[in-house]
Amino acid sequence: MKSNILKLNVLAVALAPSAAFACACGCGIFDVATSSMFPSGEGGTAYLNYNYQNQDHNWSGTSSAPGVNNDDKKIETHFVTLGLQYFFNRNWGAQVELPFVNRTFDTAANPASLNWNGLGDLRLKAIYTGFTEDLSSGVSLGLKLPTGSCNHTEALGDIDRDTQIGSGSTDILLGGFYRHALVSDTHWQWFMQAELDVPTLKQGAYRPGLEADAAVGVDYRGWNWGRVKVSPIAQVIGSVRGRDTGDAAAPDDSGYQRILLAPGIEFNLHPVKLYADVEVPVYQNMRGNQLVAPLLFKINLSYMF
Repeated sequence: MKSNILKLNVLAVALAPSAAFACACGCGIFDVATSSMFPSGEGGTAYLNYNYQNQDHNWSGTSSAPGVNNDDKKIETHFVTLGLQYFFNRNWGAQVELPFVNRTFDTAANPASLNWNGLGDLRLKAIYTGFTEDLSSGVSLGLKLPTGSCNHTEALGDIDRDTQIGSGSTDILLGGFYRHALVSDTHWQWFMQAELDVPTLKQGAYRPGLEADAAVGVDYRGWNWGRVKVSPIAQVIGSVRGRDTGDAAAPDDSGYQRILLAPGIEFNLHPVKLYADVEVPVYQNMRGNQLVAPLLFKINLSYMF
């Protein structure tokens, strides 16, 4: 049974590094998938996750819009997340992750770029995978804590709340996943997962919009390159976020729906895994005027112990 569990090591559900960097203008990492983190039984996984995006296209509704309609011109962000996931037994596990964020912000209101960095919002989760013997389904419950700065200012001007590194809110995180063989006795697998982020407590007259993220995909586990297992992965990611509220919010320019295609690949040389993908927006519906990135990039390095 343990060998079967290891063969099913696919996607990290709401259990893995995911969507949690708040930004109404679309400057978060909107996905719920990192293939190297799916639970495979008792033990731990330490990981380092890197995400990058450069938002320099103004978008309104379902199409590109003139840049003059938006005072914000560019938001370039590097996310580096350190995380630990540990399963105490086959049923229960926990996860903690803390991001470090570097952001550059160009706006028509200032003659120069604003650049700052700092810790993001801490995420804590409890994970339950005891529904089936092969760990093919599970749920998670957690909190996002407001450890990231939400009131950073620059000499050249203030930074809007929806562009801050931290959201300032305490959020409830609810997730779930399911995976299964696409066809019996083959190396193909399909999976689905979702996470709901519900802001509850707020700070400074700003509450980010409720967000839901989901992914459906397939992967193939039949390739080997010497001792390295090579797994191509294809997934469709969907995100929906409501408008921000509060006196410090911009409700007319926040909230969106989007769909992304995310081809990826994983290299597994146990106990080390390397995962990478690129996320390509194919549908975006932005309320008002918001900056979007043409591509989003992810790399995850993990070590199992």
